[in-house]
Formats: sequence, structure tokens, C-alpha cells
Amino acid sequence: MTNNPAGIATPTQPTAPTHHLELRLSPTPRGARLARALCAERLHAWGIPYGTEAHDAIVLLVAELSANAVRHGRVPGRDFHLRLTVPAQPVAAVRIEVTDTRGERTPEPAQHLPGADRTGGRGLLLVAALADRWGWGPRPCGSPGKVVWAECDRRNPGEQSVLGQM
Repeated sequence: MTNNPAGIATPTQPTAPTHHLELRLSPTPRGARLARALCAERLHAWGIPYGTEAHDAIVLLVAELSANAVRHGRVPGRDFHLRLTVPAQPVAAVRIEVTDTRGERTPEPAQHLPGADRTGGRGLLLVAALADRWGWGPRPCGSPGKVVWAECDRRNPGEQSVLGQM
């Protein structure tokens, strides 16, 4: 006797896989640039094309979180880690996690816009504006440091970016 009398095969794995990219990068401006470039290429390969709103937002989030890890979370001789998770379903959220080894310096969003004469202090404002959710917490397994994460919902994955049309 069978539980599946019609003979229909039932899948044992999800029909749409989740894409993952994990990188260990040097805590330098070059490492942050490399994180941005590699994520941009992978997103395009995974079906989030260059020039779309989703692609531009995710790449900018990767750039800001990586730059913050380099600038504020750097410990000499210790790399930062980037994890990008992209579910294949077009309505699922993309998750970006950047881990550094400096746990005592936690992200604190600015309470107001920095003055026009300042060149920094806008990164977390950009993250808050672009991400649907973001936050931070301690590194897993009791390792020293923190993980800062952001999630982007892909509501209109085919929509063209205003930036791409300029």
C-alpha cells in the first residue's frame, strides 16, 4: 500500500533554492570595495539585474555596512565577514550581514543630519532609509565582535532605478 496513490513525486527540497555568498575580506578600503563589486556581480548572476532598484539598494547597503566594518570595526590582523543571502523567490527579503571583531563599538544611528561641512556620519542614515529592517547583535558562538545586518524586501524586482536612468 502506498501513501501516494497517484504516483506524484513530492519534492524533498524547496523548488527555488536560496543563494548564498560568504566572503572574508581584509578590513581595508580595498576590502570594502571588493565586497561591493563581488556582491553586485553575484546579484546580477542570481537574477537581480544591474540598474534595478533592488540591485542598487542592496549594493549600496553592502557598501555602507562594509565601509562601517572597515572604519569602525577594524582590529588589525582580523578580517571582516560578509554574508549575502538571496532567496530565489522574488518576494522574499534579501539579507546582508557584516561581522567584525570590535564588539565595544556598536552602531548608533544619528539623531539628526550631520552638518553640511561634515564628510561622514550619514552611513547609518542611508542604511535606515534603504533597508526595510536593520539591526545588530553579538557575534554567534561567543566570538568577540558584532554582526550588523540589513534586510531588503523585493517588492518590485523588475522596476528600473531612477539612478540608472540619469
